[in-house]
Amino acid sequence: MKKKYAIVIATLEKDLKNIQSKNYEIVTTSEECVHLIRNSLSEFRNLIISNGFNSEEDEIDFFKNIKPKVVSKLIYYGKLFQIESKRPKGSAKTQKKYFENQISKCQEYFNENHLFYLYFKGGETYSDEQYFLRNNKNIRTQFDCSGSFIDEFFSTSLDSTYSKFIAYEMLIQYFHFEIDKLSSNNGISLSLNSGLTWTGRKISLIELTYALDGLGVINNGNVDIKEIAKGMELLFNIDLGDYYRAFLEIKARKLNNTKFIDTLKSNLLRRIEKSDK
Repeated sequence: MKKKYAIVIATLEKDLKNIQSKNYEIVTTSEECVHLIRNSLSEFRNLIISNGFNSEEDEIDFFKNIKPKVVSKLIYYGKLFQIESKRPKGSAKTQKKYFENQISKCQEYFNENHLFYLYFKGGETYSDEQYFLRNNKNIRTQFDCSGSFIDEFFSTSLDSTYSKFIAYEMLIQYFHFEIDKLSSNNGISLSLNSGLTWTGRKISLIELTYALDGLGVINNGNVDIKEIAKGMELLFNIDLGDYYRAFLEIKARKLNNTKFIDTLKSNLLRRIEKSDK
């Protein structure tokens, strides 16, 4: 079953990246991503209903570690759609306040569920049977999502809460990114007549940006990632978007975390070989 889960997730990740690479407006991107994620969740649900689990350990693993990773994306893009659709058209100060309020709302959820959040962040396991087995659902444990009690075959007491924890952490990163962008350029779109335009995949430039930051070769390492990213945007006339979240995707790659860097090395070595002939 784990192989089947992995196939569903890998296909979803590929499709999501394909949408993100098209550089649509964030509202359009979010809407399309939501449709894809819903389809993937339907596939998961059908697999669970048809095949069940081999053990309680497998059931706990699915509802604690696998399902929340997908549901969190649904929550993330769904919230992005709502929040960006209502984004004020006023000054940079007005927009920053708007995103700061959104951060406060996310933080409020963490505070309201602080014991579960500590369990989540600490990687605890001592109550997993209570929280992540369907037969042990308890309204006293958590009444965070009515769906937990409507869909008895595909939910546990805490999987929706774990999904929100992951989604809200991603949203907070997105909001901080937008605030930083508004602070650095007062909401004005970045533009530089360098004559250079990045025509590769956006995530490849983000991979390169983080590599340069990690190597510390810019300003002797006395510069943070957002300044390097801004420089890349100016040089190559591109908006890198939510590069914080893109870096999380790079870290989560199954086969190769440094795909673009490795391609750079291979191509440079081939060019050196050709020049020696």
